[in-house]
Amino acid sequence: MRLSARIATLELAETFVISRSAQDTADVVYVELEHDGVTGYGEATPIARYEQSAESALTYLESEAGLLGDDPWAFEEIEARLPEEEPAARAGIDAALHALQGKLTGQPVWRLLGLRRVGPPTSWTIWLGDPDDMAGRTEAVAGRFKRLKLKLGGRDGLDVERVRAVRGVTELPLMVDVNEAWSLDEALEALPQLAELGVEYCEQPLPAHDLGGPELKERSPLPIFVDEDCHVAADVPICAGRAHGVNIKLAKSGGIREAVRIAHVARALGLGVMLGCMNESGLAVAAGAQIASLCDHVDLDGNLLLRHDPWPGVELVDGVQLPSDSPGLGVSQAVLDPR
Repeated sequence: MRLSARIATLELAETFVISRSAQDTADVVYVELEHDGVTGYGEATPIARYEQSAESALTYLESEAGLLGDDPWAFEEIEARLPEEEPAARAGIDAALHALQGKLTGQPVWRLLGLRRVGPPTSWTIWLGDPDDMAGRTEAVAGRFKRLKLKLGGRDGLDVERVRAVRGVTELPLMVDVNEAWSLDEALEALPQLAELGVEYCEQPLPAHDLGGPELKERSPLPIFVDEDCHVAADVPICAGRAHGVNIKLAKSGGIREAVRIAHVARALGLGVMLGCMNESGLAVAAGAQIASLCDHVDLDGNLLLRHDPWPGVELVDGVQLPSDSPGLGVSQAVLDPR
């Protein structure tokens, strides 16, 4: 197999704000794997929170390309050969391999995996802002989505007011994501109020590995899902002591195969399963959509936050990010690529 990769810059439609950063663009790496005249594509979405960059992912891809071998079906061997660093880069390889297999067999990846095509509806992210601003952006997407995820963690004492403002303009199910911004005391004060406002669950209220995690799980009136705490399947048993569910992201796990393992371990331990994404194109979202049916909650709106999606093919149908039934990941590069 021959691998090639290049960095691309995605432009967001609006500045995306969370508790620790604001973002107008996202640098990703496109991966191409060619075998016997057939090419599979994947996307690596590095996560700065874990000290990854597009440049570090590209360096990994170029330096480790020789380890892939000539057999696109030898997943176990390829996984064993690739170094564990740079999970986003490995997720790009994993997606391209799955896409290549689908094209070689004429089947969509979700069918190769033996999964259902349709998963839960995706939430739409209301990024962090003033309460009135978040309420206004909620009203602007009325009727398009069935669930909303609110970014909290403003560190200004207004997080409950943000949720109250949004609840004042919608009856849709609400989830919140704090991105590690609360202390245990702040969480214990806010969560009962959020429960009264009908919030369904809270994602990563405490910093990863915070010692207060087990106590918060025991005392919280809302289910706690962890994101930054959970990367691979081996993390899930530890997360079970501090959360009611885990958030899977391919860019954290290293790809579809490890994501499926995480889902199964979580189920075995009685945990809920959420599927998330980064600010990424339809190429990466398509890879996530292949396994959405394994999950209770889905947050796959990354491509919808872009000014222009360079890899169309995932279709938003009745609130669901529906993967294509075309071979592989079912997306194609647009004629105009905003590099």
